[in-house]
Amino acid sequence: MPQIYDRIEELCKENGITVTTLCSECAIPRASLSDYKNGRTKTLSADTLAKIAKHFGVSVDYLLHRTNVKTPYP
Repeated sequence: MPQIYDRIEELCKENGITVTTLCSECAIPRASLSDYKNGRTKTLSADTLAKIAKHFGVSVDYLLHRTNVKTPYP
């Protein structure tokens, strides 16, 4: 499973929601995350990552494992 998906699942658990709920709240097709998780696609769009980051109040770099600091840049 890709590391980005791991981080998304972790954030969902911390916030008491499912990945399906996240997708619904962010207007992201659930299939896009399922395809990514199962290796049917290798990337997530910048728009998708931005929506997820905004929803959780973290930076896209945090989702991408480029930093362990959750807080978005000022």
